[in-house]
Amino acid sequence: MRINTTAELIEQIKNGQFEKIAITTHHKPDGDAMGSTLGLWHILKSLGQNAQVITPTDYADFLSWLPGNNSVINFEERIDEATTYINGADLVFCLDFNRLSRINFLGEIIRNRKSQGTKLVMIDHHLEAEEFYNFCFYDTTASSTCELVFEFAKEYFGTQSISKDAVNCLYTGLMTDTGNFQHNNTKPHTHRIAAEMMELGAEHIQIHQRIYDVFTLNRTRLFGYCMYHKLEIIEDCHTALIYLSREELDQFQVVTGDTEGLVNFGLGIKGIVFSVLIIDRTERVKMSFRSKGKFAANEFAGNYFTGGGHFNAAGGQSEEPLERVVEKFRKELVKYKEQLKQIANEL
Repeated sequence: MRINTTAELIEQIKNGQFEKIAITTHHKPDGDAMGSTLGLWHILKSLGQNAQVITPTDYADFLSWLPGNNSVINFEERIDEATTYINGADLVFCLDFNRLSRINFLGEIIRNRKSQGTKLVMIDHHLEAEEFYNFCFYDTTASSTCELVFEFAKEYFGTQSISKDAVNCLYTGLMTDTGNFQHNNTKPHTHRIAAEMMELGAEHIQIHQRIYDVFTLNRTRLFGYCMYHKLEIIEDCHTALIYLSREELDQFQVVTGDTEGLVNFGLGIKGIVFSVLIIDRTERVKMSFRSKGKFAANEFAGNYFTGGGHFNAAGGQSEEPLERVVEKFRKELVKYKEQLKQIANEL
């Protein structure tokens, strides 16, 4: 764990001495991103701070119930308002990302603000951080950024700063980034944190329902279509592959968040070690990688598709056409045939 804070910074936050605090997170934020930003927003508000959550893009509708959601500024929709706020901020929290490139053009605005004296605080758990920050609360062994925000608040401001609204946001990210406590980033400490959150009022049953029991009819049909028509098993590489064209996305009227979790289905098949989802997003092809055991999904993503992430959960992208990306994936996958076979035998 890397902690780089100062007593002066903490006292300034405690005493509400910052005029404006901006809180941001990565492109197309997920449950951990929105849970941590809104959770921190509630915590800072309880300390008397003027804070604002600004996202680089939109996010899934199933996260819109999070307390404080109506206050969020989407940079793409309200560029001038977001830019004005950040340019007036004297402190910026960067949550659930560790490279400014992950927040698109918003990253350049924030980099420029740092050069003019605005302080940056990074709270994150992803690998290979870029040192763009002044202060950090960084741990690659943490289950989620929500776990880190919870510990950050508890250590420096006490649990009294964590309201029921805050803890409902933070539990959301803890739950989603661990795959409902099924991924290998779930440790005994993760469950202890979850228990503490529940003791502070986290409504775990309602949160689960609001995240997982809200499929639209189009999304349900998309998943069924992928399972029956698009799921391909590459048996000798113990790999499951789904790829979707722009036309297929249009067919099911796919919106932000509709493909969330789709890549995980491949890992539920016996003998599968590596599951991959490739989607033509028009401006570029996006890829999601999930793996079991000792297969490094992040290294595969980084080696061939300018990506990265966690050991068993990563993402990548390409500006090549979908067909070429799929072809390249198949070509590179063969290099790992023996390794994947060995891991499958060990599971």
